[in-house]
Parts: sequence; C-alpha cells; structure tokens
Amino acid sequence: PFELLLVNPGHIKNVPGRKTDVNDATWIGQLLECGLLRGSFVPPVEIRELREVTRYRRPLTEERAREIQRLQKVLEDANVKLSSVVSEVLGVSGRMILDALCAGERDPDVLADMAKRKLRSKIGDLRQCVPGRFNEHHAAMVTEIVAHIDYLAGAIARLDVRIEEMTAPFRAARELLTTIPGIQQRNAEIILAEIGVDMTRFPTPGHLASWAGVCPGNNESAGKH
Repeated sequence: PFELLLVNPGHIKNVPGRKTDVNDATWIGQLLECGLLRGSFVPPVEIRELREVTRYRRPLTEERAREIQRLQKVLEDANVKLSSVVSEVLGVSGRMILDALCAGERDPDVLADMAKRKLRSKIGDLRQCVPGRFNEHHAAMVTEIVAHIDYLAGAIARLDVRIEEMTAPFRAARELLTTIPGIQQRNAEIILAEIGVDMTRFPTPGHLASWAGVCPGNNESAGKH
C-alpha cells in the first residue's frame, strides 16, 4: 500500500515528466512508488487547531482597528475633537460622552462634566471639543460603529480565553518565547501556533525560517540580485 503524504506541489514541478491534468494522478503515484516525493511537515492536531484560532483572531483585531478609524472619521466630520483631549476615545470618559451625544445631549457643560479622574483637569478643553455639529446622522453612524466595535471586542476576548486554554500544555514554551526582546504573549502564541514546539522537525535553522515564511528574498532582475 502507498504511504499517504502531503507534498509541496513546487517539489513535484521540479521532477521531469508529463504534467497534463489527465496524467497528473498517475504520475504522482509513480513518483511516490519510486520514493521521489518528500512529505511536508504537518503539525499535530492541537497545534493546527491553535493556528486556526490565532489566525481568526488576527482579522478580527484588524477589523476593530479599522472600525475605530471609521469612528474617528465620523467624529471629525461632526467637528467633535475628542481625540485632541482624550487619549482614548473609547475609554470610560470618551464612551460616556459618545453615548450622551448619541442620546441627544448637546450642552457642552454637561458633556464636559462627564470626564473622569485625570481628565477632569481638562474640562475646559472638553467644552471646546463638543458637541461640534453632531447631528442625528452622526448619532446613527456612531451608534452602529460603536456596537460593531463592542461585538468585535467581545469576540476577541472570547478567543483570547480559548487560546489561553489551548496553550496551557505549552505554557513553558510560551513563557520562554516572551523572554525574547519585543515578543509579548500574543506574539508568542502566534509563534507557537505557526511552528509548534517540536524543533526536531526542522533539520536546520534555514528550514525553520522557510516554514515560518521569514526567509530573505533572493530575487534577480537583469542579472542583479
């Protein structure tokens, strides 16, 4: 019986032979029978599942960042300059002010007085930032955008919990990765998900770099590298 292998199609292309659609299956079978195919690295199931979750978390995180930018664009259109005073528009104070604006509050003194903690020292600046020309259209847009941001934040939080559970068996490796300068917990989780913990599967550091997709380019154009 044939051995089941997952093979890189680029390796098959390097072996001469007939490559039509009709003969492909037969030709690949002959290559396998002759031992000319090399199986690709397939991580264990727990690593593959972790990889799927971390890869799904990434677009959600990117989409949340885009939604925050859309929120800022709507506020700029409404001449609401919260970002000039508040470091985080979706912080406690910023969120209260946004909710009040969407609910119909337009008194700058009332809106500015919603500032909390250190932001209370900037109440004078806040009075000049709100309400701008915030109207019902802006309220509808901000309501939808903020609701979407909340949904994405909740989904990301749930995935974080799931990833924490899935990386529990590899916690020692994750903690070791975080000792690398610039590698935080989330980066360490992604590294674990992409390359696993069994480094014996990679004969050389070059193989590991190739698998991780971080090999330097070796492009040539007009005889120049």
